[in-house]
Amino acid sequence: MATENKLQNYELMVIFTPVLSEDDYKAAQSKFIDFVTSNGGTIVHQDAWGLRTMAYPIAKKTTGLYFVMEYTAPSEMNAKMEIQMNRDEQIIRHMVTRLDKDAVAYNLRKRNKNANQVAA
Repeated sequence: MATENKLQNYELMVIFTPVLSEDDYKAAQSKFIDFVTSNGGTIVHQDAWGLRTMAYPIAKKTTGLYFVMEYTAPSEMNAKMEIQMNRDEQIIRHMVTRLDKDAVAYNLRKRNKNANQVAA
């Protein structure tokens, strides 16, 4: 079926362990960016939030290094990425969300609004 190969819009949020060095944090982000692009996806936007306090402790940690990435990819790629994330000991939590057209438009408006605020 042709719809199986259709690219879908997704957002990935990953919380890495807070003990990573700056270089390790950037390398971990690059690993997922490279994974998406090498499996037929394209990166729409990425944002490293850095160290944030979590709402509740996870694995006795109260902070984590947050990374958010919006991308388009074939849906079967997410299963492969899920396996990689589950094996990665640097990741505390992760979540992949499929975005509908309204969510994509909202994210675009939000990015443009932030870009206009920075330029002003």
